[in-house]
Amino acid sequence: MAFRRLLIALSLLTAGAVTATADDRVPTTQERTAIESVLKQEGFASWKEIELDDGKWEVDDAVHADGSKYDLELDRGSLRIVSRDRDD
Repeated sequence: MAFRRLLIALSLLTAGAVTATADDRVPTTQERTAIESVLKQEGFASWKEIELDDGKWEVDDAVHADGSKYDLELDRGSLRIVSRDRDD
């Protein structure tokens, strides 16, 4: 009985993990163009990976015109930058 409950609990945890990552993806061509436009307007010259993760766009290693490097999070709808973590 305890083993069966453990299996059920593990399957529920696994299902939750799959659901949480089902939204993770790279942007479509149209989304990428819009995101890159915002990044350029904000003074970023280059960046590496862009992906949708946990409902926000994440941009890795975005290099600002002043040479500073950041990991960014953008709001999924407005594309406003909501987080800038300096990546030294």
